[in-house]
Amino acid sequence: MTEEAMDAPALSSTGPGFLSLFAKTAVAHTITYFCMGIFAATALHYKEEFARPEVACWMRQLNDPWVMAGPLFQPLRGLIFALAFYPLRSVLFGKKHGWLVMWWLLVALGILGTFGPAPASLEGMIYTTAPPLGQMRGWIEVVPQALFLSVILCYWVNHPKKWLNWTLGVIFFLMMGLPVLGLLTRNVAR
Repeated sequence: MTEEAMDAPALSSTGPGFLSLFAKTAVAHTITYFCMGIFAATALHYKEEFARPEVACWMRQLNDPWVMAGPLFQPLRGLIFALAFYPLRSVLFGKKHGWLVMWWLLVALGILGTFGPAPASLEGMIYTTAPPLGQMRGWIEVVPQALFLSVILCYWVNHPKKWLNWTLGVIFFLMMGLPVLGLLTRNVAR
């Protein structure tokens, strides 16, 4: 038996089914998004940064209901990612370095090489007036998030365990519940 075969005992020869891949991608993405978002908002002082006039004209403030609801939309991004990963499942899953390939795809296509001038992308640094070093600060949030998503998702797909399903599922539902509670209490406080 090869090392690659031993690394992915539960995968069929074609990889995970789409519904399983979608569920795991949505959960792993939402958890990593939520955790890295809290870290970045705190460590990078987003409240103050987003209030600066040159940023406030295009970024919603942290107390905006849409920002508070942001985690609730992340399963939709998980669906988009799963649709992209599914045709590549034989390259990404059941391989020793599949997580690294996935991480590089996310960084190269989703962060650095976007088609539009998104902040911290090559296009953003060329075509926007925001200082490139200021844009690169965003990498502190998104590059590790792509890494954590890749590692967690590849491990989970390659090593499906009931305890892992339950643990990540409970964390996911708690993280989905927190914005709902925040939005409900925000409206009650008014």
